[in-house]
Amino acid sequence: MNEMLDYVKAMSDPNRLRIIGLLSQKSATRAEVAAQLKLSPKDSLTHLGFLEFIGVITQTDGVFTLNNDKLAVLAKEKLAEARPTYVPAEGLDEKSKKVLKAHLNSDGSIKQIPAQPKLQVILNYLVEFFEFDKDYTEREVNTILRKYNEDTAGLRRDLVEASLLARESDGSRYWRVKAGAA
Repeated sequence: MNEMLDYVKAMSDPNRLRIIGLLSQKSATRAEVAAQLKLSPKDSLTHLGFLEFIGVITQTDGVFTLNNDKLAVLAKEKLAEARPTYVPAEGLDEKSKKVLKAHLNSDGSIKQIPAQPKLQVILNYLVEFFEFDKDYTEREVNTILRKYNEDTAGLRRDLVEASLLARESDGSRYWRVKAGAA
């Protein structure tokens, strides 16, 4: 759903462009990318992870390589696609619709994560992408949330704190909480 948005995010970030430029010349490890581009280990890991997530780079045995085919496909085809338009559900109250329209992009991804009480509206929107009676790993939760915003850790924590998702104490399992069960 957000492949186009992910491409734009990748191409609009100077550090990600620098990584793509470096990997267009030669493959490199995370440490080499961090050292050559003077990025912190955390930043290099975040940017490499995002570029790998959208398929622009691949990793084999810790070595990152540019995926020229995927980059070309995204650049040529995705920019030509019509963008989906998010429309709030009919059953929502007007206040919630207003919050969603203000904080969501036309594709349904989150422009900006608001503070409470508006955050609750965003969390109620996000929890709808999780099924009842299904267990999720942290990675699966992150994959779902990343479609809507890059701050997966913050959103995951907010969903748990709002009792919309529950988790095992070790973080090994997450599940959607039924209303009144928290």
